[in-house]
Parts: sequence; C-alpha cells; structure tokens
Amino acid sequence: MLSELWAIRVPESLGMFPPFYTDCGKNTHVGERVFINMGCTFQDQGGIFIGDDALIGHNATLCTLNHLPDPGQRAGMTARPIRIGNKVWLGANVTVLQGVTIGDNAIVAAGAVVTKDVPANAIVGGVPAKLIKMIDHDA
Repeated sequence: MLSELWAIRVPESLGMFPPFYTDCGKNTHVGERVFINMGCTFQDQGGIFIGDDALIGHNATLCTLNHLPDPGQRAGMTARPIRIGNKVWLGANVTVLQGVTIGDNAIVAAGAVVTKDVPANAIVGGVPAKLIKMIDHDA
C-alpha cells in the first residue's frame, strides 16, 4: 500500500504499525526488514534514508525541515536529509533533526533529541543526545 501511496518501491519486508504520519512519503527510502512502530511522524521533504534491519520505536519523529533563525526570514525553510544506517535502533519518542546521520549499529535511547551525527556502534541518549558508550561486539 505504501508503494502505491508514495509512488516509490517499498520493500515487502517493511513492517509498520499504524498510525503513521508523513508530509510526503515519496522522499522516504527504507531498506529491507525495517520496522516502524506506531505513532511515528516523518517530515521527509528533505529526504529520509533508512538502512536495512533498522528499528524505529513508537512516536519517533524525523524532521528534515527547519525554519530560518533570522526573524526577518523566519517563515523561510531549509531542508536537509536524515540518514539512518543499517541495524540502527531508535528508541521510543526519539527526535532526529535535519542533516543528521546515524551510523550502522547505533542505538538512540528513548526520549533523546539527536542534533548531531552519531558514529557507528555508539549508544547515545539525552537532550541533546550525547555519547553514553560504544557497543562492544566481543562482549
């Protein structure tokens, strides 16, 4: 159904629990075996790219647009893409702001606001999100 609505190819392996909100949809690109939980909002005019096996927690918000800081031009907008790597886990109520890249295998703790890039294999949390620790693959 999403492939038809968005007029792009959406993998059959995509899992999603409604409700789901988006302003366009056609600018959201998802990999294989992605799961999007209920209540998520994707503002995708700047482009959202989600890698394989990513998990998006409920009520996550991905914002690719922002207003200009100059009060005289405040109604103006900028658009920058969000890139989410393979096997990324975004916890519940996470907000990811425009221009952010989240590296492969990273975890974003519930309620975090991600304002800057997150390296691969990192666990981040807080407002704004900060490094908590790196994932040890040998543990």
